Amino acid sequence: MNNPPKNKVAVVILNWNGVNLLEKYLPSVVKYSPEATIYVADNNSTDNSISFLLENFPSVNIIQNKDNFGFAGGYNVALENVEEEFYALLNSDVEVTENWLQPIIKLFENEPKTAIIQPKILDYKNKDYFEYAGAGGGFIDKFGYPYCRGRIFMTLEKDTHQYDDVSTIFWATGACFFIRKSVFQSLNGFDSDFFAHQEEIDLCWRAFNQNHVVRYCGFSTVYHLGGATLETSNPKKTFLNFRNSLLMLVKNLPANQILPIVFFRLILDGIAGVRFLIMGKFKHFFAILKAHFSFYSLIGKISKKRVKVKPQKYYSVPSIVFAYYIKKQRYFTDLN
Repeated sequence: MNNPPKNKVAVVILNWNGVNLLEKYLPSVVKYSPEATIYVADNNSTDNSISFLLENFPSVNIIQNKDNFGFAGGYNVALENVEEEFYALLNSDVEVTENWLQPIIKLFENEPKTAIIQPKILDYKNKDYFEYAGAGGGFIDKFGYPYCRGRIFMTLEKDTHQYDDVSTIFWATGACFFIRKSVFQSLNGFDSDFFAHQEEIDLCWRAFNQNHVVRYCGFSTVYHLGGATLETSNPKKTFLNFRNSLLMLVKNLPANQILPIVFFRLILDGIAGVRFLIMGKFKHFFAILKAHFSFYSLIGKISKKRVKVKPQKYYSVPSIVFAYYIKKQRYFTDLN
């Protein structure tokens, strides 16, 4: 891989014991990505992923990580071997469509300040609807809760072409995440302490703090299965989402905002925990409790990763929880 890259784009698919997903979704990537070099970065799988790739997809480059480093660490290690100008980090459970790359490449080339881009993310199981992880582009509220154009909490919008546009967003989904190699390197990649979940939001926030632009391109469409690694109902996912969101606040907020926002966020998490108790979801309640204790144990380490941040508004609505549950604003266009 020491020769100059022949393509501008590297499509890099992180895989861990996902041979069934590769068999189902990789053919669309190979078919519709003539402008790209395709890599599968394998996180030390114990299934037959490698032999399957060698036998069925000889044109795909294989990067073999020595361990399962999770989403964050897995990509950080794998991308050390990738030289293309633009990275397209793609989940193994994503079906791409014809000409999905051209609008993204054009946007990068026409907008030098644009560092990160995501396409339209639709649901593979219900293709007329936006998919939970990313939908029409991501935002966060003042307390770090993420939401999307096309998806607020569990309310998913039907795709009626309302987001067929190019728009500035706050974060791009890790399910299909385009980033300039130069920016990825300058920001030192994903935070491997996150392991998985919300590391892409953290990276986008760090990019935002360095005055980079994150964009959504609705003229490129992919279909995401979702939940292939950790289902939404998995308490491990609850643990990672709640813990990592708190870590992200400590890392990226202006110093004078950390204490009040994190304090109030902990209260909101407590309310969420009580809600899980009432619903009988005891494992999720304990996952939030575990997330908080893990957060406390990592505060010192994460604080050392902070860089000086100038105060600037990073959120669009003060509280998405209040907007959704109290004001009943279930769609992005309802938000003030």
